[in-house]
Amino acid sequence: MKDPQLTIETDLTDLSPNDWFAQIDDICEDFGFFEQLGCTHFAGFLEAGNKLLVTFENVEDIRAHNPDAEPRGFAYARHDGWSHLAIFSMSRSWFRDRAVYDFFDRLSDDAFFEDFETVVFHGANECGYAAAAFSVVAPGATVIALSPQATLDASVAGWDHRYRAHRRLDFQSRYGYAPDMVEGADAVFIAYDPHEPMDAIHAGLFRNSNVALMPAPLLGRQLARSFDRMGIHDVMIKLAMDGSLDKKRFAQLLRARRYDEPYMRNLTRQLVAQGHRDLACVICEYMLRRGQNAFFTKTLSGLRDKSAA
Repeated sequence: MKDPQLTIETDLTDLSPNDWFAQIDDICEDFGFFEQLGCTHFAGFLEAGNKLLVTFENVEDIRAHNPDAEPRGFAYARHDGWSHLAIFSMSRSWFRDRAVYDFFDRLSDDAFFEDFETVVFHGANECGYAAAAFSVVAPGATVIALSPQATLDASVAGWDHRYRAHRRLDFQSRYGYAPDMVEGADAVFIAYDPHEPMDAIHAGLFRNSNVALMPAPLLGRQLARSFDRMGIHDVMIKLAMDGSLDKKRFAQLLRARRYDEPYMRNLTRQLVAQGHRDLACVICEYMLRRGQNAFFTKTLSGLRDKSAA
């Protein structure tokens, strides 16, 4: 039987933050619930079928980057009939808030996740950390974490200089160390760019046998945006929900990089820096056959001038 699709009719673009939240509140109350968690976090639930997508997202990022300024899971509730639990943050908090812990404690005590056949946790960057950390409440779930941090606890990750101001957050209490929290998951997919040293080290801290490390070279720290731009993000989530995502399938999806201009620019720069000028010329010529582009035109001209010199 096909899961019931939700008829969500709304326009969340170009709204003020207050109006945006009011719309989200109304939609979630119509189909499930909306709840404030402390001062800076919120939970919204859409009840549809027996597949559940749990997402962790920053509100500013949703409004700036998501299609139609919608939480990522709304489209799946609308088109695929998945239930959706969205946890929203108003700041870069890593969701380290007692109110968030208490919310997940309550869901666990109420056996909320047992009502679903399949549960997928999803998040990117600090939200990827949260997806991994809070997945412990749903044993057997699948986790997709893009460029997640394992922790910001200085005793473990003092080498990560990017988030010094956030080390004041408590990563030693409940749901603290993400690699420990995924032990009960069925499958954990950690995507990261190995050319981003800090992201690569964090990824390497996820060592459990249920973890699949999925390198995505030269796609940067904002993998969610890169995967969206390449058209593979939605496919990854659907494969994970179907239980068919694995490292081989991910590698096949990454072939879309050859059509991604930012990736091809990064690859060209790397080849030039490594002295592989002939290969860089080939890429520039390939991209210029696809259309005019100032970067590849200028780079190709410079490479040919050096070859002629």
